[in-house]
This record gives sequence, structure tokens and C-alpha cells, in this order.
Amino acid sequence: MSAAQDTPVARRLRSVKHIIIVCSGKGGVGKSSVSTQLALCLRASSPTARVGILDVDLTGPSIPRMLGLDGHPVHQSSDGWVPVYADGSEARLACMSVGFLLKRKEDSVVWRGPKKNAMIRQFLSDVRWGELDYLVIDTPPGTSDEHLSLVEHMAPVHDRISAVIVTTPQAVALLDAMKCLSFTRAASLPVLGLVENMSGYVCPCCGEVSNVFSTGGGEEMARREGLTFLGSLPVDTELVTLLDAAEVERPGDSAELPEGGSRRSFDLLERYQKTSTAPLFKTIVDKILERLESGNLHQAS
Repeated sequence: MSAAQDTPVARRLRSVKHIIIVCSGKGGVGKSSVSTQLALCLRASSPTARVGILDVDLTGPSIPRMLGLDGHPVHQSSDGWVPVYADGSEARLACMSVGFLLKRKEDSVVWRGPKKNAMIRQFLSDVRWGELDYLVIDTPPGTSDEHLSLVEHMAPVHDRISAVIVTTPQAVALLDAMKCLSFTRAASLPVLGLVENMSGYVCPCCGEVSNVFSTGGGEEMARREGLTFLGSLPVDTELVTLLDAAEVERPGDSAELPEGGSRRSFDLLERYQKTSTAPLFKTIVDKILERLESGNLHQAS
């Protein structure tokens, strides 16, 4: 590694094989739920897969809640911050978010660009990720300070970075997804593909699919722009309930396990596999893994 590339971020991410930035052009398209499912499915893709998920949506951190980790503290070690492990003692799903640093989860984060930039740099350089096969980064909507900071700080490991774009089928969301795609091209980030989320609603009673936001827009955009269409995901009420993490915990659920996490968050991994969305997302992950293993990510998307 040259002196120009020997930065604290480069040294910390030296043992991370693949970095996947999940982005969207607008809010409300289910980007954080896609990031969470991506991390869960990547962990399940191999008995030894080690996955990290970094939440850089600084003003609206959702990942701790979706993984059932709300209220867990972050510990400092001699080698940096220790991430919270969603799977407890197995320690194969590490999570870091500004949500862990807030005194109360209701507290707002009111920061200007320089403070956001410093926080992202600290997440990348000070968190003890260790050896990871995949680091999933959940970003805020749009293309703002957070995205620019990520690209700038991770420049030394640029050859390991790729992106997944999330949209919903309606025209307004697709227009904003095009802006997100424009950003990836300007930053020379290869796009693994596009996910069309909320593509229809499956009735939990009869199984009939209703196209609430129309359908097929994401697939058409992918075809037009030469992107890989990773797949469509319907609205799944079972998944919403699971990731919302709003139910009252059973006795013992909140008890912390070794290396972080809790019994509830460990159960989440098994419960997710039983949802109707899980097999659909496995197909998406299979396509992502195929692209990552092909080794030609930095050809034009």
C-alpha cells in the first residue's frame, strides 16, 4: 500500500473484502429494510460468512431498531469501538450506528456537514470491524454530505466498493433513482443492480397481489440504463412486523448475550427466514454474489 493510500480508514478496512453501499434517490422506499435483509441474507449465504452493517443515515438511524438492538451501548476497547453483534456470541453480524450513541432514541441529530463528515470518518477508521466478507452501508436518501464523505474517505479501497440502488415503481421515485444512478457514475461506483421495493401488496388472507404503486418501473429503468435488475419485493406485512420491533419483549428477550446482541435479536435471524420475502431476497443476493464473484465490477455499469 502506497503512502498516499495508507490512511486510518484504509488500515481499518484492509480486512474487508466487499463494501456494498445501499442508496436511494428519495426517502420512504424501504432502503433500510433492504439493507437489513441484505446483511441477514449475506450472513446466511455461508456458514462462515462475516458481515458488518454500518448505518450512516445520521439523522434517521433505523438499523438498530430493525435488528432489535435499540438501547445497546457501544464499548470502547484499546483497538477502537466494538460494534454491536446482532447474533450475539456467534459474532458474524456486526452493527454500528449513531443510534447507539444517543442518550435517548427520540433525540434528534442536528449536525452541519463538517460534524457529519467527522462522524463518518470515525465510523470507518475507529470501529473494530475485524475480518469481514461484506460491509453493508445504509445511506440516507438522496446524494448529500454523507455520500460524498463515504466516497472521499474510502478512496484507498475504491476497488472494493459497489452500490445497490433501491426504488419503488412509481414515476416520482424512479426519477430520483436516476439521480442516485447519476451520482454513482460521477463517483465511478459500479452498480451491482437495482431493487424494486414495494412492488405490489400481498393480501395475508387470500394471497392476491394488488399493485399499489403500479409495477415494472424499476425493471424498465434497469433495462434502459443497462443495469442488472436484481428483483421485485412486494409489501410483506409479516416482514414489516418483524423489522418494526415494536412488540413487547418476552421475559429474557432483552438479556444481553456475550459479545453484544440479545436473545430477541438472535431469534430475528431465524424468524426472518420464515417470512415470504426471504426466498425472494435470497434470489436477489444470489445475483449480487454472482456479480461480486465475477470480478468485473469496475467495467461500465
